Amino acid sequence: MNSMMTQLLGWVDARFPLSKMWKEHLSEYYAPKNFNFWYFFGSLALLVLVIQIVTGIFLTMSYKPDGDLAFGSVEFIMRDVEWGWLIRYMHTTGASAFFAVVYLHMFRGMMYGSYKAPRELIWIFGCLIFLVLMAEAFFGYLLPWGQMSYWGAQVIVNLFQAVPFVGEPLSVWIRGDYVISDASLNRFFALHVIALPIVLLGLVVAHIIALHEVGSNNPDGVEIKKHKGPDGKPLDGIPFHPYYTVKDIVGVVVFLMIFSVVMFFAPEMGGFFIEAPNFIPADPLKTPEHIAPVWYFTPYYAILRAVPSIAGSAFPGVAAMGAAVIILFFLPWLDRSPVKSIRYRGLCFKVLLFLFVANFIMLGYLGAMPSTPGKTLLAQIGTVYYFAYFFALAIIPKFEKTKPVPERVTS
Repeated sequence: MNSMMTQLLGWVDARFPLSKMWKEHLSEYYAPKNFNFWYFFGSLALLVLVIQIVTGIFLTMSYKPDGDLAFGSVEFIMRDVEWGWLIRYMHTTGASAFFAVVYLHMFRGMMYGSYKAPRELIWIFGCLIFLVLMAEAFFGYLLPWGQMSYWGAQVIVNLFQAVPFVGEPLSVWIRGDYVISDASLNRFFALHVIALPIVLLGLVVAHIIALHEVGSNNPDGVEIKKHKGPDGKPLDGIPFHPYYTVKDIVGVVVFLMIFSVVMFFAPEMGGFFIEAPNFIPADPLKTPEHIAPVWYFTPYYAILRAVPSIAGSAFPGVAAMGAAVIILFFLPWLDRSPVKSIRYRGLCFKVLLFLFVANFIMLGYLGAMPSTPGKTLLAQIGTVYYFAYFFALAIIPKFEKTKPVPERVTS
């Protein structure tokens, strides 16, 4: 049997680099030996991606992308399809879990300077993944064809009308009609199920290839490739398999426990994951009392609402919301500090980063709440700080007192 398997593997390797890929990306890929729990979230994001693809495939088997049948097909999945309720709740909970682990993954990158040279391209691929993920979530948001899906999509797509010169034709092209309609549903379904997942998978592969080309960062921000033994292997590294594949299983188990608790006991999460109006069929003649996006979009929605319109045009708010995402791409060049990790950065950076996280959470809360003058003022202050943080990173290195960075990784 062993001889037959060896011959089969040899036959495959002669035609496809299976063993080579295994060695380069797992068994002989050396990762820093001081990874901590913050490094779970990259693999967890990959796990959730698989969950979303698998559950999405099963959902499309019973879903009808038709304006008259879409809402009923979702109800059919929930009530009549065997285990349909479980598959749908796995998908809706997975959408929120995806953004949760991606936000934590990005925070880890900001905390340990994982966007700095030579990992700028890894960060850019990651930001592109985030951007495509937002589009994927938005297009999937319409598919249940409930009240919040319909009117949320109506509001967001109408924002594109504020873009000078091309706004009106652009919004009509996105909708496929002058209002959100059956044509929009079919278009969004195609993008959500086929086009964007292909782009997303391609970016994930590019992200991993770029990571394995330059090597992983670590909590010390030390390049482990600088110190190699006589065998050419990093002294401060260990093979990703079996050490980190086994360690990641611990993170997966804990994550799945939390995921299961939410999915079985609080799949709607008090309206933050699935809003109450979405259990009502879409009605173009009746607007919900309060229209707000799902929680993972609310920080950017708060930025949109915080910027006042000019001459009746919402373009300044739309531009600010877009800039809030685009500025992430420039982080590797905005941060001028020679030190990567927060462990050796000065107090000023630590305070700024803590305030940035608190500010982002505050914006998320404000974006989910109805607008009032007081909340609008808070959102404006939060918007100013959001952008000020990135530009402050270019200034604070001039007076920041950093600690000496060790030559080798620490425990």
